[in-house]
Amino acid sequence: MSSYNATEVLVGGAVLACAIAFGVYASQSTGLSQSSGGYELGASFRSLEGVGVGTDVRLAGVKIGTVTGVDLNPETYRADTTFSISDGILVPDDSAIIISSEGLLGGNFVEVMPGGSPFYFEAGDQVEDTQGAVSLISLLVKFVAGDGSK
Repeated sequence: MSSYNATEVLVGGAVLACAIAFGVYASQSTGLSQSSGGYELGASFRSLEGVGVGTDVRLAGVKIGTVTGVDLNPETYRADTTFSISDGILVPDDSAIIISSEGLLGGNFVEVMPGGSPFYFEAGDQVEDTQGAVSLISLLVKFVAGDGSK
């Protein structure tokens, strides 16, 4: 039988501690460790490019929730999306939901553009005013090809 060297035990402990720290960091940065508190809203988009389950939902640049489900509606050919909003955040019922980009090379996120209504969405409500993702490639093609208007 071989005996353990103190150096081997210390290095193994350090590697294990780093692995645990990385796991905790990864779960916090992806939102897996957050509680599922809040309420669910739904929306239907023409294009949901770059958005999936776990994507941030933001209001004024602040994360207020996450996308919890994405399904294709076979009747309307639109992307039916559900997302959770943190408790304590009231979204006016005339608000718009837009797929926005973080920048030229950044990822997409769901942005809530609040309205001015004194009434608020309740759990399970469907947001009607939506704007899907805009494809950068299609915009560039239109720009290069020109649309013929003056």
